[in-house]
Amino acid sequence: MDKIAIVADSIACLTREMVEQYGIRILPSNIHFEDKVYRDWVDISPSEAYRLLEKNPDHFSTSAPSPADYLDIYRELSKRAESILCITLSAELSVLHDAARVAKEQAKEELPQTTIELLDSQTAAAAEGFVVLAAARAVAEGKSLDEAIKAAEEVRGKVCINMVLETIRHVYRSGRIPKVAAQIGSALSVKPIITISDGAVRFVSIARTKERGVSRLLQMMREKVGENPVHVAVVHADALEEAQRLKQRVASEFNCIELWFSEFSPLMGYATGPGLVGLAFHTD
Repeated sequence: MDKIAIVADSIACLTREMVEQYGIRILPSNIHFEDKVYRDWVDISPSEAYRLLEKNPDHFSTSAPSPADYLDIYRELSKRAESILCITLSAELSVLHDAARVAKEQAKEELPQTTIELLDSQTAAAAEGFVVLAAARAVAEGKSLDEAIKAAEEVRGKVCINMVLETIRHVYRSGRIPKVAAQIGSALSVKPIITISDGAVRFVSIARTKERGVSRLLQMMREKVGENPVHVAVVHADALEEAQRLKQRVASEFNCIELWFSEFSPLMGYATGPGLVGLAFHTD
């Protein structure tokens, strides 16, 4: 029996290789299109999901896993692990954390032999992925549950994620700005730059072109990390070629301990729109 099992959600943007290497259990969110439901990263790839969003945005929606989904995962993992550490998307951005918490309360009586701990990553996408990786790597090194939580909390306290959007016009779906403001911004053809800070999505600035927006992302990372060794993830929402060029620039301009590449989950891409590219990073 394993000592500790790690649970994360598909919004963490972890690659299949990472998930398999560290035995991380991923709980997918749901993508609804017309009369069908697809599990994120299981039944449908992010690229395929963006094709559906482009085809008919009015019939595209998303939903988080339910408490019952989390409880099923806890039951499954309790058969092979003494403890479970569940790390979620920021509670400020989704009901997903609440679903995991409700399931934890339900599991107390049903699974009294299993310790279940819940950690709010306070971020999303590949930044959340780095928090999950910190815990999973601690577990792989044979560290205790408390030590794995501490490792995740340390990364949570310093990981950053900054992203440039192709357009502002999709952002009204998140409820954070009125639709008319998104339409005006789209007419001006500006490229918004956003970050996740204190668990919430925040606008940082705008760029006139995508190229300037990408250069601003690199500048923001450079201001944070300087010449220090850095862990970096490049994410994109249906913008493969731009993201590949960004990855090449990161590799040539920074002292990378690790540099990985992933698609941006459509669960968040629904609000940001296709074309997003971003950088998640933290120093060692």
